Amino acid sequence: MQNIIQRNDPILRGIARPITEEEISSAKLSIIIGKMKKALSEQKDGIAIAAPQIGENISLFVVSGSLLKQADKSYTGSDTYLIFINPEIIKMSKRKNDVEEGCLSVRWLYGKVKRSMRVTLSALNEKGEKIERGASGLLAQIFQHEVDHLNGILFIDKAKEVWEMSESEIKELQGK
Repeated sequence: MQNIIQRNDPILRGIARPITEEEISSAKLSIIIGKMKKALSEQKDGIAIAAPQIGENISLFVVSGSLLKQADKSYTGSDTYLIFINPEIIKMSKRKNDVEEGCLSVRWLYGKVKRSMRVTLSALNEKGEKIERGASGLLAQIFQHEVDHLNGILFIDKAKEVWEMSESEIKELQGK
């Protein structure tokens, strides 16, 4: 099982360093992306993960396209995983909503976070090509949550209310 770093680890509070052009095509980066995909696949409730959450202080996050499709019926992408290298939110709607969030690095805590309803993200893909992607709904929320991770911010820093999942809900999620 791929370990996911938990909230008291200082790596989650650092600013992730940008990935260089040379690193994009490296075997090391492919291995890191593989670890991130594996970590996500082992969690029933995780849709995305940022590199610092597996102990890598680099500017990268991965979204599970298949889980996103299950959670958000309006998502029509066909990618199994969406990879975002050196992501930056370049536009955010003024309209915001309070949305429920959790995090694989803040296990079993949930809260309400005010997030922009629409965002545009600029990043590089796995091939090093520049991409720009607009998003609304759950994907916009994911983009904001993951970019926060890369800036050393956890959702609990922004949450209005925070609550803990009950023991029975946790066991159900874990299949016990």
